[in-house]
Amino acid sequence: MVPLTLKVPVPFEYVFPSGALCLGVAPQVDFDRRGQGDDQARDKETGERVWLVRVLDLDPEAGKFGRSTEVKVKVVAAQQPVPPVSRVPGYPPAIQFEGLTLTPYVDSQRCKASGQCKARMAYSLRATAMVPAADLTPAAA
Repeated sequence: MVPLTLKVPVPFEYVFPSGALCLGVAPQVDFDRRGQGDDQARDKETGERVWLVRVLDLDPEAGKFGRSTEVKVKVVAAQQPVPPVSRVPGYPPAIQFEGLTLTPYVDSQRCKASGQCKARMAYSLRATAMVPAADLTPAAA
């Protein structure tokens, strides 16, 4: 049986072939828990806290076809992930994700009551850790 929330393991290089820069880390808010003191979202399977990592996708193809170059990756961890120090002063640090999974879903927010539906296939990204980027230079032949 296929679970309702399919999590497909994917290599970091598949999702971010040109690398990624960390733009920021923040707790994901669980709107059902707002006003209860601690409103941070928890992972349904592990109970761990969920952190949103804003990432700049360095793939030149990422901005085509109306896609944004900024991506959010949910990191499930007990402690807030801390971005590494940037190797290039003045620029965001290069990062990678461990345990990266992709969950496809249908985004129906573009459907209107008038009968027009421009739903699209979308996906969310989750990871178990954020780490400093390894050098992405191609191996010598």
